[in-house]
Amino acid sequence: MAKIKPFEKYSNKYEDWFTRNRYVYETEINIIKEALPEFSNAIEIGVGSGRFAKPLGITKGLEPSKKMAEIARGRGISVTEGIAEDIPFGDAGFDLVLMVTTLCFLDDVEKAFSEVFRILEPGGYFINGFVDKNSRLGEIYQEIKHENVFYEEANFYSVDEVKEYLIKPGFMDFSFSQTIFKDIDDINEIEKVKKGYGLGSFVVISAKKP
Repeated sequence: MAKIKPFEKYSNKYEDWFTRNRYVYETEINIIKEALPEFSNAIEIGVGSGRFAKPLGITKGLEPSKKMAEIARGRGISVTEGIAEDIPFGDAGFDLVLMVTTLCFLDDVEKAFSEVFRILEPGGYFINGFVDKNSRLGEIYQEIKHENVFYEEANFYSVDEVKEYLIKPGFMDFSFSQTIFKDIDDINEIEKVKKGYGLGSFVVISAKKP
């Protein structure tokens, strides 16, 4: 069952996070932008309120929360309501699928990634940005998850675990980048991007459908 309750109830709090953590948000936009290939037909799975799709030039989204979908539509995103484990689109229809901080809210990662693989055309890319479970921020989120309205039901994953989930449906040609090297409260400018993983808390994996 989709974990939408906090997003329905605390949409204003969700939106406020991006305002209060402006440089963290801009850092995440920046690293994803660097990882994006050229695309002509892209969709963000778990588009939320459109905070990432909009500045990245992605005009389509899938979202289970009606409240989040409503806000995203207000930002000009064409949103279809649905879940990642049962994407309501045909095979091979997109050349890019984006997923940002949605991974930890999935009910079935293996099924969701299989669905992403299905809707991508051959040669298409899956770009996934998430908080690494083994990072400093990942450890903090796990420690306080029962005190956080959004992360109470979240499940965090390491980069190696995510890679294994990507291999199962057939993704290949992986590349990794990382950012967010400080505690969130200490970030007062856009953080740099480094290749690989293991140092930064926010990791972006690019994977290709052969």
